[in-house]
Amino acid sequence: MESEFLLLFSLAVVASLYGSVGHGGASGYLAILSLTAFAQQGPEWLKAHALCLNLIVASLALYNYSKQGFLNFPLIWPFIVTSIPAAYLGAYLPIIDWVYDTVLSLTLIWAAWRLVMLNKTGTKVEHSPPQLTTALPIGAGLGVLSGIVGVGGGIFLSPLLILKKWAGAKETAAVSALFILVNSVAGLAGMSFSGQMSLDLTLLSKFIIAVLIGGLIGTHFGAAHGSETSIRRLLAVVLIIASFRRILGFVGL
Repeated sequence: MESEFLLLFSLAVVASLYGSVGHGGASGYLAILSLTAFAQQGPEWLKAHALCLNLIVASLALYNYSKQGFLNFPLIWPFIVTSIPAAYLGAYLPIIDWVYDTVLSLTLIWAAWRLVMLNKTGTKVEHSPPQLTTALPIGAGLGVLSGIVGVGGGIFLSPLLILKKWAGAKETAAVSALFILVNSVAGLAGMSFSGQMSLDLTLLSKFIIAVLIGGLIGTHFGAAHGSETSIRRLLAVVLIIASFRRILGFVGL
């Protein structure tokens, strides 16, 4: 009972942290579940449950950030229109190898460092959306990557939007939530139609209650009270957490 409470509490904390920056938290859920006996259920089981929890928190983030007026649909639709079919197809592909995991971990750490450096400048940044010819292929690439890994893709899209000066921190959180939501649905559909879906509905219901509580707290704070600087800092923390999860998985810890 104590270990179950600790697991549910950990999922709630992850949901709160990730939700505050508009993310669903799939990489965090995968990290926690991989450190428990549930890791023996296999990657398909882990990915399916993480994506389901992703839907809950991403929906909360989308609602809260949209209510505050931060959703910029003209910015995100080019990424979404190509990412949805790509995420569906990516869910059919085999799990990424250790080389990719290592490169991705280093990339996420670099992105986190860049975001921290951006915080120190203290200057206002002018934002302009990318050209359609840029956004469409990026959306497709991130969609495939999301489908393969079993996440919604916000962990990849968010730093790109900010570092390329395509959007501010809260606008990034809002559009990332929508990006994560549609890609999670596409990923689950891909797993289902390829026969990889494996869900324990009893456990999933407990997980959902935990992330619902954490997500409500985190998304409300991020959308209504978090400053641009604090949101960027939280995003940097999220990136570091995700990168170390992959490193630990690579070395077998």
